[in-house]
Amino acid sequence: MQKILKWFTPVLALGVAVFIIFFLISINPSQEQGYVEPLEHKSEVTQKKSQKVWLNHFSASQRLGYFYPVNEAFIEIDLVEKIISKTIYKLSASLLDPYQLFCLREELKQHELKYYLKKDKNSVELLIYSKNIEKLNSLVRVLKNYQISAKVELYKEDI
Repeated sequence: MQKILKWFTPVLALGVAVFIIFFLISINPSQEQGYVEPLEHKSEVTQKKSQKVWLNHFSASQRLGYFYPVNEAFIEIDLVEKIISKTIYKLSASLLDPYQLFCLREELKQHELKYYLKKDKNSVELLIYSKNIEKLNSLVRVLKNYQISAKVELYKEDI
């Protein structure tokens, strides 16, 4: 066994050397190819045609030494869009105990309404703002089953 190991290392080294020599010969052919000129870097400067941009007006100011800051640019847009006032309704309900709050939250999940709970020291009030009065009225009818008094009013925003 030791004779085999004694000769195995030099034979392996000789085999790797022969492989590297054949590999180098195969990737570097001995025939020289025709003369190839080296690549040259040619840089050409192309000038773009100047375009009329509305900001160029500011750079050609009559008063020398003064430049317009960006925030002084004024743009006027004429929108031909009618502003329609939208009616928003408010549902308010005062809650007395935690069971009513639990029932109310479950019903709000079913009606898919976003709500706001306003908590004071003595009471909890629910506020819902929506444009759909039918949905709010159906919620008021359902809340009567849980003995929760709620009312729907027209919401007026204080400006």
